[in-house]
Amino acid sequence: MGIEAETVERMVAWRRDLHTHPELAYQEVRTADLVARELAACGLSVKTGLGRTGVVGTLSRGDGPTIGLRADMDALPIQEATGVAYASRTPGVMHACGHDGHVAMLLGAARHLAARTDLTGTVHFIFQPAEECEGGGRAMVEDGLFRLFPCDSVYGLHNWPGLPLGTFATRVGAIMASLDTFEIAVTGFGTHAAMPERGTDTLVVVSEIVLALQTIVSRRIAPTEPVVLSVTQIHGGDAYNVIPDHAVIRGTVRCLDEAVRKRVAELIEAIAGGTAGTHGARAEVAYRFGYPATVNTADAVGTALAAAGTVPDITARRGDVGPSMASEDFAYMLEACPGAYAWIGTDGTRPSLPLHNPGYDFNDEALPVGAAYWAALATHSLGT
Repeated sequence: MGIEAETVERMVAWRRDLHTHPELAYQEVRTADLVARELAACGLSVKTGLGRTGVVGTLSRGDGPTIGLRADMDALPIQEATGVAYASRTPGVMHACGHDGHVAMLLGAARHLAARTDLTGTVHFIFQPAEECEGGGRAMVEDGLFRLFPCDSVYGLHNWPGLPLGTFATRVGAIMASLDTFEIAVTGFGTHAAMPERGTDTLVVVSEIVLALQTIVSRRIAPTEPVVLSVTQIHGGDAYNVIPDHAVIRGTVRCLDEAVRKRVAELIEAIAGGTAGTHGARAEVAYRFGYPATVNTADAVGTALAAAGTVPDITARRGDVGPSMASEDFAYMLEACPGAYAWIGTDGTRPSLPLHNPGYDFNDEALPVGAAYWAALATHSLGT
């Protein structure tokens, strides 16, 4: 199933326009306007403002199954360094995760499917804001996404550097990890740096806590359970000759299993408090549960793989790809509705730069591949 040449040209134009004008989470006003305008031009009914800046376009072809297809719209707070002619014109903001490509692919699929009359059922094209750590997926669900637009199943697709162009990859179960953050506030007793015995050295306590936290993964959780615990910030002290009485540790935790996730949170609390207590200091832990793991249902994975198998440009299908410890708020949609999340390869003659890199740029050769997959998925789900 191929996408028309004119639609491919439009997808490239849309993608590059969006790349030039990136917008951060919940600021996707121009992006949402473009999406709504193009969906309406295809004859779809359009709902705007869902989850603040989200857009849903609906293509209905009578009674039958209902499927949701989702793309994310927001950019990242990164200064672009690609040097391309269509580079971001907004200082400090760029599409470094390929959401410009995701929007263009789904718009292309909407245009392609709207021209067909052989489908029976409904397709909801879901354009989600604020995927990058701001929970736009949750915002849309809480704002009534599946109440207003009921779906039998919902699907997400993300470009994936490291996979060759023409590769489609997914898996049953958790494909992306949960995303939690923690802050440990340590309080000791400040003193002159030349007289440490007269105080409680908060920075020594912090150092021991950081090292002890690493034993959670290596010694407290089974090696068969993937966990990442990373300390990313340490703040404390303002002078060379003062031992501060306060310091803060911050970090992130990624898990694939919900029970393990809760266990890690308990262990951070216990280790921080116990380590601080041995020095006569105090540790207060603020653990914030964020995105859950992105968990695919088996039936939906089977449907996604079957649809991908009908796309000529998809030359490799992997149904057992290893999960990523990165996170994705499509997880909230999958908690509310059965479905599947998949990756599409973008590496052409040379490997793509990593996601979130200042030099990253979506490979336009992947646009017709992704759009064709969306169209095939709708066709496979709705039938003819």
